[in-house]
Amino acid sequence: MEIKIRKMDPSEYELLSDFLYEAIFQRDENNLLPREIIQEPALRIYIEDFGEKKHDHCLCAVADDVIVGAVWTRIIKGYGSIDDSIPEFAVSIRRGFRRKGIGTALMEQMIELLKREGCEKASLAVQKDNYAVRMYQKTGFSIIDENEEEYIMMIDLKENE
Repeated sequence: MEIKIRKMDPSEYELLSDFLYEAIFQRDENNLLPREIIQEPALRIYIEDFGEKKHDHCLCAVADDVIVGAVWTRIIKGYGSIDDSIPEFAVSIRRGFRRKGIGTALMEQMIELLKREGCEKASLAVQKDNYAVRMYQKTGFSIIDENEEEYIMMIDLKENE
């Protein structure tokens, strides 16, 4: 299976609602949250009017002309927000394509894009028991804070040049 990573075309941004739902860490695959959960204000901000803000960037992974993964960043007051100058990551891989290195490749390419854009740092939030914690650490993110359920992670893009 050949995976190509490219910028997501604005005409494809409507797919971000599917990827946002897939990005929600759900421990019990047999008892999934209702899809309407992405309409909650705390989640909706990750995709609402995407592409209209300066630091809205999205890359996607494509296999056989089908988008199977996406990573996007924007400056929002999200779960992993540090301040209003640091873009926050969201990453999502469709079931069946996970644990194949696609997420790592997307993250690495987004990090490079943010560096070219002059961003100095980026952040994200991840559930403590999500296997993706190791992937984020592998791509250069460090835990800088935590709450009961999540780690807040950050990468210093100037240090990782």
